[in-house]
Amino acid sequence: MSRLRKVLDVTGIAAQRFVAHDGWAIASHIALSMLTSLFPFLILLAALAGLIGTKSLADEAGTLIFDAVPREVAKPIVGEVHRLLTEQRGGVLTLGALLALYFSSSGVESLRVGLNRAYGIREMRPWWLTRLESIGYVVCGAFAMLAFALLVVLGPLIWRQLVFVAPGLEPLGLTVAIGRIGVTAVLIALVLIIAHKFVAAGRRAVLSVLPGIAVTLVLWFLAGLGFGFYLDRFSNAYASTYGGLATAMVFLVFLYWLAAMFLFGGEVNGTVIAARRQRLQARMRARQAEAARQSGEPLPKPLSNPLP
Repeated sequence: MSRLRKVLDVTGIAAQRFVAHDGWAIASHIALSMLTSLFPFLILLAALAGLIGTKSLADEAGTLIFDAVPREVAKPIVGEVHRLLTEQRGGVLTLGALLALYFSSSGVESLRVGLNRAYGIREMRPWWLTRLESIGYVVCGAFAMLAFALLVVLGPLIWRQLVFVAPGLEPLGLTVAIGRIGVTAVLIALVLIIAHKFVAAGRRAVLSVLPGIAVTLVLWFLAGLGFGFYLDRFSNAYASTYGGLATAMVFLVFLYWLAAMFLFGGEVNGTVIAARRQRLQARMRARQAEAARQSGEPLPKPLSNPLP
């Protein structure tokens, strides 16, 4: 019962912090930044794939990005993404690709703003340094997506060869498919760990960010199911409200809820870290008081709470 009480307390405090830190407004900023950064990132992805020498990898990577999105949300956009990734473009060092690289990093910057608020930390580094860091994350993410796409392309080929050599492995096909979903979930969790540990200012241990990441993954899974169910049965509501903009608005609203859940996970971590610091401070004051009592010295003044 006490464990449930602690979970409810952390949830309540995290919700209060989320509102106090303007979580809804920051979530809208993240959603819009992600939407405007998505297509520049895809252009960069296509340019890097062209540099490697295979355009099909970029298309496969774009498909993988939307595999984690409910079908009802992704279906209207996948066609445009396919057209964008298969369109002939210049080399990787063209001005357009460099601008795409810069603007695609805005999504990382929006995550930084939200996480810094969630953890109650002020960014002390100059803007150009954080922007360069964001660009580095974008480039690494693009290469990681291409590498993952290569594995996805080669995976079925390798599996067919294994089944040809050892037919007894064929019944394990479903297990392999489930394993692919598990690998995708692990990659998403890895991205969240990098965001919480490195994108936000300061440094945190991996274990200290896991609670919020677990909360985010669960909420994202439930949001995907719920949003897909809603659109499957009430899709006309968006079309009648937004008309020709319905496709963009559906995707933007979905990103908005994902961003809000991401920030709430950060607030959960911030709440747990703050509670841990307060416990350490309480122990320190108790030890100082005990030492002062034994030595007959006056009690030390209580430490001020540095937390927001």
